Amino acid sequence: MLLWLFEWLSQFYSPFSAVSSLTLRTLLSVLTALGICIALGNPVIDRLHALKFGQAIRDDGPESHKKKIGTPTMGGVFILISIFLTTILWADLTNPYIWILMVVLLIFGAVGWADDWLKIKHKNPDGLIARKKYFWLSLGALFVGISLYFIATKQTDVATTKAMQDLLIPLFKNWNIAFSAVPFGLAFIIFTYFVINGASNAVNLTDGLDGLAIFPVVLVSAGLGVFAYISGNANFANYMHVPFIAYNAEVTLVCASMIGAGLGFLWFNAHPAKVFMGDVGSLALGGMLGTIAVMTRQEIAFAIMGGVFVAEAVSVILQVGSYKTRKKRIFRMAPLHHHFELGGVAETQVVARFWIVTIVLVILGLMTLKLR
Repeated sequence: MLLWLFEWLSQFYSPFSAVSSLTLRTLLSVLTALGICIALGNPVIDRLHALKFGQAIRDDGPESHKKKIGTPTMGGVFILISIFLTTILWADLTNPYIWILMVVLLIFGAVGWADDWLKIKHKNPDGLIARKKYFWLSLGALFVGISLYFIATKQTDVATTKAMQDLLIPLFKNWNIAFSAVPFGLAFIIFTYFVINGASNAVNLTDGLDGLAIFPVVLVSAGLGVFAYISGNANFANYMHVPFIAYNAEVTLVCASMIGAGLGFLWFNAHPAKVFMGDVGSLALGGMLGTIAVMTRQEIAFAIMGGVFVAEAVSVILQVGSYKTRKKRIFRMAPLHHHFELGGVAETQVVARFWIVTIVLVILGLMTLKLR
């Protein structure tokens, strides 16, 4: 909305036209989301305390986590509010990709909210029944896949339609998997479904220690923001040999708002945490990251940059599979961060080391832009 306002004002005072710059709006989005999140933090935390919305802790979890019982959860609400308001203020609202991301924020956030609410109501960490949870998450993921396929097929240029669906293979200039060759977009939609649901649940599983999930979300958002910025600019896309998708330019602003909101939340979530994001935050943030990865056609680079999320999810899959088939555990406890905790590594050390690993992985992911 502010974009339209400043564009209108520019006819009276030309410096206002500077706001039309994507780079300036990206920076303003980071600062706006950061400011909103910090401003909302203490009032929301106080309200959560008053409502007794305390975190339920797993009985089989590390003993050190017992002291966290009662810490307010559902703090992800003010992350999502910050992202939504910032996006509405600074983005070009005629861009359909913006609205797809806002719908993902709403659907995945609502599912997470319901999950958190049931955990609080019943004082049980199980939350929403699995089949209901995955039904609604699947609905959201399918909405994205079908919407992006529909937008791709409406392009006048066949090459653009193809580029908006095919899976880009990093390190190679002209290698891709031709999802566009499959009728009715089935391959693209199914692949999108798994990317978004996988990302959402992986971030959710990672959110188990103070600050563990939110800073990697910030870092991966920054990495995807670079991909969105480049792929949304015809000159940069051509130079970097990535598909030019004009809609992605404005997606950069959503990434920027996620960075600002994430840093604002970390202000309160750093050890010892005053609030946890809960599923309302982790499911929505993961779903949005997965959606942006699909929009930029950088699903593989996203898997590299989000390697910590991938490792956490894989550790749970391996643990459950091993126990069901062999009655033996691979890890002391899953997800992976609990394995290190039970091995004697302090919580703050686990978090810091996972952050460092994510920084390295994001750099490696960005290197795929040039190593072609």
